[in-house]
Formats: sequence, C-alpha cells, structure tokens
Amino acid sequence: MKLVIVESPTKAKTISKYLDDSFEVRASVGHIRDLPKSNRKAIDIEGGFIPHYEISKGKEKVIAEIKSLAKKADEVYLTTDPDREGEAIAWHLKEVLGLENPKRAVVHEITEKAVKEALAHPREIDEDLRRAQEARRVLDRLVGYDLSGLIWKKVRYGLSAGRVQSPALRIIMEREREIRAFIPEKFWVIEADFKTKAGTEIKLACTEEPKTENEATRIVETGKTGKWSITDISQSEAKRTPRPPFTTSTLQQAASSRLGFSPSRTMGIAQKLYEQGLITYMRTDSVNIGKDALSEIHSQVVKNFGKDHLEPRVYVAKSKNAQEAHEAVRITKASVKSAGSNDEQERLYELIWGRTMASQMSDAKILRTRVIANVTPGLPSEASAKEGKIPDFTVTGSIMIFPGWLAADPDGRGEDVQLPRMEKGEDLKLFNIESTEKATEPPPRYTEAGLVKELEKRDIGRPSTYASIIKTIEERGYVEKLGKALRPTDTGDVVSSFLEANFGNYISDSFTAEMEDKLDAIAEGKKDYRETLEKFYKPFLKDVKAKEKDTEKITNLGPADPALKCPDCGSGMVIKLGRTGKFLSCARFPECSGARKLDGSEMAKPKETGEICPDCGEKSDSPSKTSVKEGGKLIEREGRFGKFISCNRYPKCKFIKKSEEEEAKKRTGVKCPKCADGFMSERRGRFGIFYSCSNYPKCKYAIKAKPTGETCKLCGSLMMQGTKTIPDRCSDKACPNHRPDKLNKS
Repeated sequence: MKLVIVESPTKAKTISKYLDDSFEVRASVGHIRDLPKSNRKAIDIEGGFIPHYEISKGKEKVIAEIKSLAKKADEVYLTTDPDREGEAIAWHLKEVLGLENPKRAVVHEITEKAVKEALAHPREIDEDLRRAQEARRVLDRLVGYDLSGLIWKKVRYGLSAGRVQSPALRIIMEREREIRAFIPEKFWVIEADFKTKAGTEIKLACTEEPKTENEATRIVETGKTGKWSITDISQSEAKRTPRPPFTTSTLQQAASSRLGFSPSRTMGIAQKLYEQGLITYMRTDSVNIGKDALSEIHSQVVKNFGKDHLEPRVYVAKSKNAQEAHEAVRITKASVKSAGSNDEQERLYELIWGRTMASQMSDAKILRTRVIANVTPGLPSEASAKEGKIPDFTVTGSIMIFPGWLAADPDGRGEDVQLPRMEKGEDLKLFNIESTEKATEPPPRYTEAGLVKELEKRDIGRPSTYASIIKTIEERGYVEKLGKALRPTDTGDVVSSFLEANFGNYISDSFTAEMEDKLDAIAEGKKDYRETLEKFYKPFLKDVKAKEKDTEKITNLGPADPALKCPDCGSGMVIKLGRTGKFLSCARFPECSGARKLDGSEMAKPKETGEICPDCGEKSDSPSKTSVKEGGKLIEREGRFGKFISCNRYPKCKFIKKSEEEEAKKRTGVKCPKCADGFMSERRGRFGIFYSCSNYPKCKYAIKAKPTGETCKLCGSLMMQGTKTIPDRCSDKACPNHRPDKLNKS
C-alpha cells in the first residue's frame, strides 16, 4: 500500500479519483503543529531561535489515523501544496509521524496527468524552503509579541502590532492624513445628453469647469436655446494588448474590482477550485504557462474564436522574486468555460478562464475617437452671439474594429466608452443639459484591491500573505470598510502614529522589503536562518527595551476644544482612546471621571444597580452587612448596541447580565451535562450560532448545533441537530456517531 498525504479533504477526494486501489489518500486538514500561545515556551532564543512546536488542538485523532496507515505503507508521499507553507506541513508530518525517507510530491494542478507525474518523480523535502517558512513564523511571533507588549503598556491593554501588518496600516494612515489636510475647491460640471442622427444616445461634457454658479447657469441656458452640431472629430487607430495570466496579486485585484470579492474571500474560493482540479495553484507570482497547457489553450482559441484571434505569447514576470518554474493561476481545461460547485466559484472560474484565454489572443483593434460639439446660439445679433459663446463639449471613447482578446474577456475593456460612428457637421439633438456643483476631491482611500497593488509595488509581503495582512488589520479593528474603501479607525490611527513615532525604521517600506528579501534568500539557501534572525532581533529587542524605559505612556491624545467643559466639574477636557474609539475625558481624571463623546455630547454615565457581581462579588457572613471585593458591583452601561448590565471590574471580570426574557428565549430546556443547574443556551460567536451552558463563563461546555434533548447511544454525550445531508449526530467529535453518514456507509 502507498500512502498519499495532502492537507485538504477535498483535495484528497479529487486525487483519489486519479489513483488505483494500491493508494490510500488522507488529509492532515491543514497544519498539524504550531507554536504554543505562550511566548516563553514557544522559542528558544538563546539556543538559536529554535521553535518548540506542539500538536494543534483537535488534531490528535487525525495524526493517530495517519500514523497507523504510515506504519503499514510501503511508501509515503507528502503531497502538500507547492509553497513554503506546504513544505512546512510536509516537514511537520515527517517529524510527527516519525517518517525516515518520505517522498515529497509537488502538484501545481490537480489533474490526472499532473498527479501521476508528481508521484512518479518525487523529491526530498526542501529544507531551505521550510526553514524560510519557520524563519518568517518565528520572526512574526517575536516582533508581534514584543511590540504588542509595549503597546499594551504605553497605549492601551489588548492592542497588538505585526511585522508586515503595521507597514500596511501605516500606508492606509498616510493616505488618511493626506485626505485630512486636503482643502476642497468648488467647481461645476456640465453634462449634456444627445441623440445622434442614427438615434444613438451619447453624453458629452463641457471642456471647462466653471468656478462660479452664474457662469455655469449661462452655459446651460445658452445650450438650451441653440442648435447643436459636431464641430470636429479626431480619430486614430490603436491596439489594446491582453494582460498576462493571473498571479495571486492580480487575481485578488481583478476579483475585488470586477466581482466585489475581498482578497481573503478570493483566496478561499480559489483554494476550492484548485482542490477540485479546476485551476492551477493560486499562490504564485509567475506569469508562465506550461507548454502542454499552451497547446490546449491555442487549440481552444481557434475553435471558439477563429484562427485570426490566436497570437501565442510568452510573458515575463516583473517581480524580481518571481519563480518561473511555477505557473500562473490558470484553468486546467481550456475547453471548460464554466465550472464550480456554487455561484461564487463559477464567477471566479469564469474570470480566470477569460484571462487565461485572452492572454494567448491577438490584440484588440480600436479607433480612438474624440468628438467635439458646440451650439449655434439662437440669438438675434452677431454681438449677442459672441457674448453667448460657450466652451466646447466633448467625449472621448473608442469604436471597435476587431475584438481580438476582448472576445474572450469583454469585461477587460474596463470603463472605456464605446462610441457610435459619427461625422463632422452632423446635427445632434439635445434632450438634457444640466450643471452639478462639485468640489475638488482628496486622493481616494485605498480599496482592498488598491492596497494589494500598493503592497506589491512597495515589495511588502508576498503573494500568499496579502489576503491575511488585510484580514488581520480589519479583524483587529484598526481599519473599517466604507463601501469598498478602507478607512483607519481611531484605534488604528493611534497605534500607527505610536509605531511611526517610535519604530518608524522597522515599519518603513525599505526595511520591510529588505527583510522579505532576506527571508527569500533563506528559501534559496543563500542566507543562514540563525544569523539572519540574530542580526535583526538583537538590535530590535534593544530598541524595544529602550522605548519601554524612555517613552511616556499615552494618557491623552491632546487637548479638546476649550469651549467644551467637563459636565461634572467644569474643567477643561482632553482627547483619549477608549475601547470603542476616541472620547473626551476630564483633564482632572482620575480625580474627576466626567466624560463626553467626541462631538461634545454628553455620555450616559454608568449607573449602579445595587447588585453584586455573581462572578467576583463576595457576600459577608453577616446577614445585615454585605461586603464586596474591590469592585464586583453590577452597573448599567451604554455600549455600541445599546444599554447592558455588567461588572464594574471589566475587563478583569467579563460578567454580563442577561434579562430573564432574553435568557428564556435562548434557553433550549436541555440540561448542561457538565454542571448541575445549567441549561444549554443559544449564543453567537465569531463563526455564527453555537450552544453553550447558561452558566458561562463558569462552565465552558459548548457544542456546535442545537441539542435535541437525546443522548448518544454509543457514548452518552448530547445529541445535536443534523443538516440536510447529515442526520442528528453526537456532539462529541471523538465519537463515531459524530458523523453518522459515514458510520452508516461503513
């Protein structure tokens, strides 16, 4: 028996279809080991930055099953993804399973030919590549741990920083400062809608933007009274060359702008397409396409669009770090135009199909056209006509001569205006003309696609990290989305400003890019792991300790408007950072705890309810006296979602009181199996609804789905409701009845 180990169950299922019964395919379900949460145990710095890994929670059963199969196997193939993360997973599997000579099979596309080719020509684990992943992981942990600890002390508890996320946040913050400093100027835009002689509607805009309302009104009124005609047409033939096939970065950008997908969402969908064997591996900076694939693509171009649309092309990556041995992100079967198991997968697949085909097609030929029109004023005299002269109205667009690659990827044309054929002197029929008051605008905020492009341009991060960088700063509450735009929050502003002031060199473009190059050099075997980390970490740690000693704690962010006084004592106020953003605090704090919202309106003050916190409050033995430990009282607060009652010792005590009515609605009536008086209640977490004990956090028993009230016949655990495809099942993951669908099949 030959054992093939991959990361994903979907990937395992796809590969199994291509292999005979002599192969067993199993999934590790991602990483099986990771660094422990405690940094003291995670890395032995003095010993040479040696990481101490531990088995990831919940992976014990997976490892046990794979280890059992590995002992029986004649050969073990580690067929994890073809990048540094995949190489690291392969190495961890080797170490944990105790494999002496496993074979590393690298698959860039999960097709029958590629899988069999990879298994026929395996290699050893690339120690340089996996060490590069380890170096990146260790470095990110050390930087994040030390910087975050300093920010906790100097800014606010619970904040964090990262080696690559912080430069990304700085880029967003720099743009925000440009926006704040921008001074707008008024102007008017005048647009007119016409019908051509052929009846086609076109829109032209005034070539000048009036600075006064009177001038704008004059142009509009004059335009309404006269006869319009085309005064000039200029045309020139031009070509539009197709873009290269997708890299990770360009795929994320195109999916964001054309499909509205975030980078992390794009990568998640692409992962599913890859695992189904529909596209090549989606983490790449190469624009290369293999010879066999090119031959099939060329054949399909001729078949679908005609021989005149084919133009074989070879692309060279712009990135100095691009690995040309890899391939671009492309479809695996050129004959399949639409594929995927849901709408999102189909849309992303069609986007990749269009770019793949277009990259091997002929130029689109267009006629670049500029149309100028004006009006002959309907006025009685030559002098009046001269006074009534208005600026030209114009539109620039193109007329298609030959579609070329646009036949495969029509949306690749972008916002180019398609114009009908017109002639100089042709009359135009006006049916609407109006002016709109506008103001000059500051530079736009970055979109997710724009930030990916900027990170790539500045050589910050790598294709596989762009999505996680953006996701991280959003999840930490440093950035929020306004439509598609990314805007820094108050917290993001303060954190970035602190890091720029104290660690500007470490989050600069040049330093971050140089460090990425050094990590790449480790992957290429050109730099030593320990030496690289030592050269960075020793001076970095020295700077952190110096800042810890010399930097004052940020108690306020500057004085508030002198007109705003403390509502309690009438003193001046200062700006501070709270958990939900900036607010105004009395300058005499802690002597006075008066506060206002940032706009100057009064805050609702916490009110004592007279109740003792059931988690951390203490009643005395005497029935006539009640004593409470420091704090431990319940107070009514006002939060983002309205009023609620909680302990006044938050965040040390996180007790939140729920109303009886609210608790009754969520309570299932099923008793908690772990404590005497608890009931299973509905809760909502980061990943949706789950069910836990009503005595949380004292009792932390929880299950994924709603309990049925029955107990498992195999192990006695609570049964929970199933899905459309899986019947009611046991809540214990270790129980065979957790997946009764598989139990029944066996």
